Amino acid sequence: MPDWVYAVILGIIEGLTEFIPVSSTGMMLLAKQALGLPNGFWDTFAVMIQLGAILAVVVLYFGKLWKQVVGLPTDPEARKFALTVIVAFLPSVVLGLIFHDFIKAVLFDNPTVQCISLIIGGIVLLFVDRLAPKPVAHDPFKLPILKALAIGLFQVLAMMPGVSRSGATIVGGMLFGVEKRAAAEFTFFLAIPTMLGAFVLDAWESRDQLTADTMPLIAIGFVVAFLVAIVVIRTMLAVVTSRGLAPFGWLRIAIGGVGLALLNFA
Repeated sequence: MPDWVYAVILGIIEGLTEFIPVSSTGMMLLAKQALGLPNGFWDTFAVMIQLGAILAVVVLYFGKLWKQVVGLPTDPEARKFALTVIVAFLPSVVLGLIFHDFIKAVLFDNPTVQCISLIIGGIVLLFVDRLAPKPVAHDPFKLPILKALAIGLFQVLAMMPGVSRSGATIVGGMLFGVEKRAAAEFTFFLAIPTMLGAFVLDAWESRDQLTADTMPLIAIGFVVAFLVAIVVIRTMLAVVTSRGLAPFGWLRIAIGGVGLALLNFA
């Protein structure tokens, strides 16, 4: 198949999985291996098109986010919201810079680790969905600083492929008393600086791969991921609100189990 077809396929997978608790990075890497794509550029591609999915958050929540931005000079609540996002973002910045090369060089090329992470994460989602304490925080724009920090610490777990960033942050929020829809929306907002930072870091470190031949492929994946994510965000919130995390837990277990079976018996 031509490369642009691979770019479309991976863009669809990114848009489908970035915001549901199944690990977009893990799914992208498993798909890359299943399609027989080589390491190097396609690893960079998988990271860079995440920004397309993040742009979907900006578009869908533009009014609410813009209200926070223009309110920063005069509104204490807007400043507090900005602080919660920064506090939640910082753990990933520090540890991401320290372990970026190791994660990309070692864990990105280990499909067994990714499948096991999917299964373990699925089991965690099932337990948290049933055992999480009664929520006391219901507004993602008004989370206490310590709850935001706890969510940020859980996000660090998602540096391992197969551990969903959205899943880790939603679980962290629910364990610390954040209502599941509010936790999901806060993880959308937290994704904006997190994935923008990952995009910039990877673009700089992989700048030699960004050529006239590869940039159109990244653009295709970016646009496809954006369009698919627009639909997925709305659907994901509806599912989380009505059915909780259990559907995503079983989905992770099924994908990880099938992946392990194919790795060991194919």
